[in-house]
Amino acid sequence: MKSKIFPLLTVVVAVGVLLNACKPKAKPEEYNTKAANAELYHQSVELLTEVIIHDIFKPPVASRIYAYSNLAGYEAMVPGYPQYQSLSGQLNGFTETPKPDAGQEYCFPLASTRAFLKVARTLTFSANFYDDYEKTFYKKYEDMGVPDDVIERSVAFGDSVAAHVIKYSSKDYYKQSRGIRFTVTNEPGTWVPTPPAYADACEPEWHKIRSMTLDSATQFSPPRPYMWTKEKNSPFWRETRDVYEIGKNLTEEQKRIAWFWDDNPFVMNVVGHVSFANKKMTPGGHWLAINSTICRNRKVSFEKSVEGYALTSIALLDAFIGCWEEKYRSRKVRPETVINSDIDPKWQPFLQTPPFPEYTSGHSTISAASAEVLSFVHGDNIAFTDSTEFKHGHGVMSFTSFREAAQMASISRVYGGIHYRSGCDEGNKAGTKIGKHVLSVAKTRK
Repeated sequence: MKSKIFPLLTVVVAVGVLLNACKPKAKPEEYNTKAANAELYHQSVELLTEVIIHDIFKPPVASRIYAYSNLAGYEAMVPGYPQYQSLSGQLNGFTETPKPDAGQEYCFPLASTRAFLKVARTLTFSANFYDDYEKTFYKKYEDMGVPDDVIERSVAFGDSVAAHVIKYSSKDYYKQSRGIRFTVTNEPGTWVPTPPAYADACEPEWHKIRSMTLDSATQFSPPRPYMWTKEKNSPFWRETRDVYEIGKNLTEEQKRIAWFWDDNPFVMNVVGHVSFANKKMTPGGHWLAINSTICRNRKVSFEKSVEGYALTSIALLDAFIGCWEEKYRSRKVRPETVINSDIDPKWQPFLQTPPFPEYTSGHSTISAASAEVLSFVHGDNIAFTDSTEFKHGHGVMSFTSFREAAQMASISRVYGGIHYRSGCDEGNKAGTKIGKHVLSVAKTRK
C-alpha cells in the first residue's frame, strides 16, 4: 500500500510545482501599483502612536521617535519616485543614504514601510506590538503578487536605510541627556513643580538635542517674557489675572476647545488616597494623525502621504527643540503657582499643568510649525474634521485650514488655565517661523 501512496504524492507535488512555475509572473508595474497603498503606511504610523502612548513617552521624546521613523520611511521610498529627492546633505549631519542595487527589481512602498517599522521598533520599548502587527503585514504584499525575491530584496533595502537612520539618531545627544535633572531654584517668578503630581521638570536638556534643520536652538527665540512682579498694573500681573478670570468663567465652548487639544500623555488623577494615571496621545501624534485624516479623506498618494509625515515630523522635532530652549532659559512660572499664591489658593486650572516651565507654549509652537508644513504638502485652506482623539473622549471638531486649527490649539492652553496669553502668542509666532524654515531647508521635491 505504501508503495502506491508515495508515487502518488510525488506526482501531486510535481504537478503543484509545475503549475506554480507556469503561473504568470506579476509585472512590477502591477504589484507596485497595488503595494503603493497609503493605508498600509497610515496603519503603521498609528501602530507607532499606540506604542508611544503605551510606553508613555514624553512629547519631546515622541517627536524624536516620529522624526527618525518617518525619515527612514521617506528615504527608503525616494528611489522609486523620481519626483522626490533624498534629504541627505540637507538635514544637519545626515549623510548619504544607501542606494538600491542597479538593475534589480524592488517594491519601494514595502521598503519604505519596512524602514519605518524597523526604526520605530528600535526607538521604542514594546516589541510585542510590532510582533503581532508584522505577523500578517508582510503577507499582504505576497497577496498583491509581489515575487518572493522582490520582497526579500525590498525588505533588505528597507533595513539598510533603517540602519543608516538609526546610526544618525545615535549621535544627537539623546543618550547623553538621559537622567539629567533640573534644579529648582525657588527664585521669585521661576518655575516650580505643580500639583497634583509635583513631577520633576520634563527634558531640561532637550535644547541640546541636534536639530534637523535649525542652525541652533536659539535661531527663532521669542522676545523675553514679561518680567515677574506683583505690581498690579504690570503686563505680567494683567496676564495672570486674565488667566484667572477666564478660568473662573469658562464657557462650554471654551471647555470643549481646551479638552479637545489637551494631548497630555500622562495625566495624574488623585481621589482621596488613591492615585491613578490616564495615558493619551502626544501633541505630535495629534498632528501626524491630522495628516492621516487629510490623506485618507482626499485619497492622497502613497508618496505624498509619506512626504507629509516626514516633513511634519521634522518640524515637530525642531519646534520642540526651539521651544524647550526658551522654556529652560526663561524658566517662567506657571499661572497656577502665581494664582494659588497671590490671588486664590483654591483656584485650579481646567487642564492639568504639565511639568515644565511656561514660556513659550509647546502646543502653540509645534502646532504652528506643523500647520505651515501641512499647508505646503496639501495646500492652503484645506477644510477637515478632526476626530483624532474621539476614542479618548476628546470629541470631534472641524476646521477650515491647518492654520485655523493651530490657532485654536494655541488659545486652548489659555482656556485650560496652563498658559499665559503671551506664551501662546509668541509660541505661535516662533512655530510659524520654524515651519517655514524647515520647508526652506528640507527640499523633498525636485
